[in-house]
Amino acid sequence: MASADQGTKLSCSICLTHYTDPVSLRCGHNFCRVCIEKMMDTHARSGVYSCPDCRTEYRKRPILEKNRNLSNTVERFLSTQPETKIFCTYCDSPVPATKSCLLCEASFCDKHLSKHNKAAEHVITEPTVSFKDRKCSVHKEIVKYYCSEDSATICMSCWVAGDHRGHQVEPLDVASENKKETLRNVTETLKSEREETERRVQRLQSHRREEKEKASGVTERVTGLFRDIREKLDTLERGVLSEISRQEEKISLSVSDLISQLEIQKDELSRKIIRIEKLCTITDPLTVLKKKIEGDVISDRRCDVISDGRVAGCVDERIISQMIQQGLSQVVDSLIDLKRNRQFSVIKKSDILLDINTACNHIIISEDWRTASYTDVNQNRPDGPERFKSKQVLSTRSFSTGRHYWEVDVSREEKWLIGLSSQSIERKIVGNESYIGYNDKSWGLSFVKHLKTCHNNIHKELNEINLGSPVQTVGIYLDYEAGRLSFYQLCDPIRHLHTFTATFTEPVHAAFYVFNSCVKIIK
Repeated sequence: MASADQGTKLSCSICLTHYTDPVSLRCGHNFCRVCIEKMMDTHARSGVYSCPDCRTEYRKRPILEKNRNLSNTVERFLSTQPETKIFCTYCDSPVPATKSCLLCEASFCDKHLSKHNKAAEHVITEPTVSFKDRKCSVHKEIVKYYCSEDSATICMSCWVAGDHRGHQVEPLDVASENKKETLRNVTETLKSEREETERRVQRLQSHRREEKEKASGVTERVTGLFRDIREKLDTLERGVLSEISRQEEKISLSVSDLISQLEIQKDELSRKIIRIEKLCTITDPLTVLKKKIEGDVISDRRCDVISDGRVAGCVDERIISQMIQQGLSQVVDSLIDLKRNRQFSVIKKSDILLDINTACNHIIISEDWRTASYTDVNQNRPDGPERFKSKQVLSTRSFSTGRHYWEVDVSREEKWLIGLSSQSIERKIVGNESYIGYNDKSWGLSFVKHLKTCHNNIHKELNEINLGSPVQTVGIYLDYEAGRLSFYQLCDPIRHLHTFTATFTEPVHAAFYVFNSCVKIIK
């Protein structure tokens, strides 16, 4: 029911069918272009033009404005409707039509088609009800040609005397075949792209499976490595703690023995004190003088805590330290064996030094050739083919094979730009051709308010990385054969920032741009 109501709203009030090329009058009412033009033609005789719906009058023939929104709405509505069966125009009972005549605007069954006019102007097509679409809205003639210049279907009059006079025109069937051929070529291209897309999907799925298996294997190896390390450290800890306990027990026994001896000495001293105190209570001088006291009344012994401690013994930390040092040394040796057995390679830093012959004259190179600092004072070094005009410097060492790793301290720079440069990078101008990452000869990681990567003047902000704190140190890893250049933030934990993939075709150097402070290669 709703569909029927919608269909009624999309019908022209003149022909009572769905709008074809709908246009609007200033009063807001809509009509098929052909319908309202015919109506205006009849009004022209009286000189008074009016809207068929609201009777609004116009002094001049109104300009017809195409209603594109309404046209799109009609098309969407018709596309959702079930296919309409077309019947013969001349049969009394509904008989399916087999052909239609565009000139007659009628459909025929086989019987009536055989009696139909065979003249050339009677164009026979597959059954249709869209006769208006098959005729020129200007000349009311059957559309037979296609204007490739305007991408429009036209009639003979349009071509001979109309707006398309002199244009490149083809018969509809020829134009249709040409378009079909183009579409077939496009289809073949799309099929090829689809097959390549499917292959890429399969490769990615295979890569995901391989990496999942690899991650599982690495997890197992890492778990085993740390389990063995913990076992060795636990064994060392138990040994050291056992030694501490042994020393503590020995000292405790020695102290107990000394305490027992001192308790006996204390009791003897107490008895002497009592005898002396009794002697001191006697009033007869002769008795006091004649009374003998056994042993020394006054002892030379003193309470020497330090001496007692030495006799009792102390915890020997030197032995403990020696045990720890020796044990850890053995653990380190074992750790190297464990890493080697489990195939965990140790990344060693490459010996990277700065090449003063490439340094801009506003860059100072430190005595150890590892720190590049900006200066306002021109250093007036001799110009040469390798020296940069821009504030950059390269490493002395170039890489044309193998794997290499170096670390850069950027903590003293508010802004920084570091990376990798091909040997043939432009050096004699100050501009994008020479800046790291601004050309196809270099790859860079920079921080200017935001962390971003750059290559061939294409910049990408690393918004997905939540650093939490400013980057202090950057680790750079180059695998020349694999074509991979990776950047890492060296903090706790180490964080991967970005990896470039490229095909290196010439030697490359570590590259540094110095803004207003300095950057330093870490030994």
